Formats: sequence, structure tokens, C-alpha cells
Amino acid sequence: MKRFFLTIALLALFSTAYSQDYYRTAFGFRGGLDYGITAKHFISHTETIEGIFSMRWQGFMITGLYERNSIAFNTPGLNWYIGGGAHIGFWNSYFDNYWWDRESHPGKYTVFGADFILGLEYTFEYIPINFSIDWKPAINFFGYTGMWADFAAFSIRYAIF
Repeated sequence: MKRFFLTIALLALFSTAYSQDYYRTAFGFRGGLDYGITAKHFISHTETIEGIFSMRWQGFMITGLYERNSIAFNTPGLNWYIGGGAHIGFWNSYFDNYWWDRESHPGKYTVFGADFILGLEYTFEYIPINFSIDWKPAINFFGYTGMWADFAAFSIRYAIF
């Protein structure tokens, strides 16, 4: 983890790119109840695709999202975004102290479902760093079915222009 943050800091220090309202691609760390890595790429001036690899419950989930972006509060570098997509996740076992009991919920799951995302992000003007905060509820259609509404996260990304 220390190497990741050191790499981001060095890239920011030695980059000659200057920010614009929309970067081309950004990648970095996503932290919340589920944590992992995120990559976001603009496919047009207002549309992005985002991939998230996250870990939680001794397993992992891969999420793909399509997002619409717009400048927020007439502030350069500040954008809001909204979108949706899908996920697939795999878990081997659960911790013993969760709220459900292990007998009625054995520890192996493969889930597939839909995601919604709503967020706000800021890209600095003179350094290629992007911060975002979002809420990403999900619903599982297969595996451990139901809705998860606790996927809020903070991301820090290195932006490529």
C-alpha cells in the first residue's frame, strides 16, 4: 500500500500535464466498506466507463459502470456523475462474527447483479490528482440475492490527460 501512494506522489510531482475540466483516464485506490482499485476512462466529453476491482467478506467483486458526467456548481474541475452497470463477485467464506448465522448462510457465493452510482469528483488544476466520493448501491439477482446499499466510498486517482 505504501508503494502505491509513493508511486502516485511521484507521478504527481514529475508530471508536466495540467488539469482540464475532463481528464482522459484516471486510475487509483477506492476505499470504503469494500476497498480496491478503480479505473475511469472518458469515452466522450460527458460519458465515462469505470471498472472497479473491490474486496470484502474474504472475497472479491468486479464491477463495470457506464456514467454520465457534468460540471458541478459551475466550478472548474468539480464534476458530478450518475450511472449504472453490473457486477460479479466471489466469496469463499465469511467471518464468524457477522450478523447472519453460518448454518443458514454457508460460506461460498458467486453473485451477479446490477449497480447504480451517484458521485462527486474533483480534479486539481495543476497536479494530475482526482478525488471522488460516491454511493454505489447494488442488487444481486443470482447467488446471495438482495440489495446492498452500503457501498459508499472515497477514491483517489492519478489522472492522465
